[in-house]
Amino acid sequence: MPLFTIRNLSVAYGGKTVLSHVDMDVSKGEIVTIVGPNGSGKSTLLRAIVGSVIPATGSVSKPTGMTIGYVPQTLSLHPGLPLTVRRFLSLPIPVSDDAAAKALELTGADNLGAAAMSSLSGGQFQRVLLARAVLGSPDLLLLDEPTQGLDQPGSAAFYRLIDTLRHEIGCAVVMVSHELHVVMSASDRVICLNGHICCEGTPEVVSNAPEYRALFGTLTGGALALYRHEHDHDHAGAHTHDHAHDPSHGPGRDA
Repeated sequence: MPLFTIRNLSVAYGGKTVLSHVDMDVSKGEIVTIVGPNGSGKSTLLRAIVGSVIPATGSVSKPTGMTIGYVPQTLSLHPGLPLTVRRFLSLPIPVSDDAAAKALELTGADNLGAAAMSSLSGGQFQRVLLARAVLGSPDLLLLDEPTQGLDQPGSAAFYRLIDTLRHEIGCAVVMVSHELHVVMSASDRVICLNGHICCEGTPEVVSNAPEYRALFGTLTGGALALYRHEHDHDHAGAHTHDHAHDPSHGPGRDA
């Protein structure tokens, strides 16, 4: 039984459709990675799951009481702000010392409670954001390109941690990534998004499809995403939607 279900979801900003007729199910304990070019609506899809955008059509069905932890794409803190990691974990809602200590331990940041947020390295900062997201053991963990700015070993370590957390907490994970190695090594399922769902399936099925592509390498600094076309469905076994990749949904700033 799915943890949550999306049906016929469309989202528009200022008269421009960003997402069109998206159907999606995510099960408890599953790691789903969303890939696609800039402007494909990946962040908008996460915001729709959270409930911070109003869809033009369709719905996101979540069970009553389902809790969500969220790691944003970016978070800027003033370097002069006298804020420790422990105090940061209690914003905006105070949490107990025990809860804070457990979250930091789960994310491998248990020695950072007294550290200033401004003193953290990139990898430490991401682990603290993750600790804040797992406070209270959420049912669903959403991550919007959480390793942006980390080197490849740092990214690999972070996503190994995500895999450990989904077993420790028992949560589902939906994450946005441009990193192909993450898609291949850390996901149960891949959804390729470009305004609509172009295709989806296991990483193995998608990567072994003859027509899979690494797109937009020169346009996004080497970012890679997998796509297959409608006519590829029969011989490769991936679930391909009615909408093949449409150049009119070209690269732009991700919504």
